[in-house]
Amino acid sequence: MNPTIDNLLEQAHTLLARLERLLPAARPTEPDWKTACAFRWDHQQRTLHPVPNFQRIALADLLGIDQQKQRIQQNTLQFVRGGTANNVLLSGARGTGKSSLVKALLNEYAEQGLRVIQIDKQGLMDLPLIIGMVQGRVERFILYCDDLSFNADEPGYQALKAALDGDLVTFSDNLLIYATSNRRHLMPDYMQDNLATKYVGDEIHPAESVEEKVSLSERFGLWISFYPFNQDEYLDIVAHWLGHHGWQHGMTDEVRSAALQWALMRGSRSGRVAGQFARDWCGRASFRA
Repeated sequence: MNPTIDNLLEQAHTLLARLERLLPAARPTEPDWKTACAFRWDHQQRTLHPVPNFQRIALADLLGIDQQKQRIQQNTLQFVRGGTANNVLLSGARGTGKSSLVKALLNEYAEQGLRVIQIDKQGLMDLPLIIGMVQGRVERFILYCDDLSFNADEPGYQALKAALDGDLVTFSDNLLIYATSNRRHLMPDYMQDNLATKYVGDEIHPAESVEEKVSLSERFGLWISFYPFNQDEYLDIVAHWLGHHGWQHGMTDEVRSAALQWALMRGSRSGRVAGQFARDWCGRASFRA
């Protein structure tokens, strides 16, 4: 093929790609809202996929986080009943029930019209599309971002920051964002950020990088922090899940010792580790019987 034609074709493809970015995105096809209570946003296809087999977990199954459970349950109940409520950031120790709490809320309030849309951080750039899809519907939607963290130059970071507070386009009244993260401010902390802090007289002036990190997390109206469990709390959760899986012999010395060794090997006394131990113990017990 003529090199000149090749160059023209390449330029044409480049021009088309630029034009596609300038054109308004087509309105995504709405799902059948009656097929499920949970949905997953597909950033590549820009569509919602129903999640019919959503994880069944009850609020009563979540132990050791009573205060956190009460705060988010009250906020969600206000929202479901048509009242005002806040976007929520659940942050803290891994495996302590942050994600499970959001799933349990859906199971608790699905019959009252609550729906959950799970989205990853790339999909946050599509927030205007999602807002347009749910606006005006009678259901109440939680946009659920699990294990969220950013670097400042990621496009999803700026999209979320603008959407939470500062964008000209307001949120729909029937949509809230619930995000979970192991980071309090959703962004990594670096020593150099603290070194740039200045002292003016008796006042502390944080570095601009620190202010930028705080500026995102503070746009969530409700912060809920989760902490590592102590040994007694961990064993209580083990006992609960053992009973859930059919173990009828209680917390014997053998079980207690095995549960503590399991946590030691995993380096964590979390609710997740307790549940994993219970599944392993009960599964092996069925072979020993």
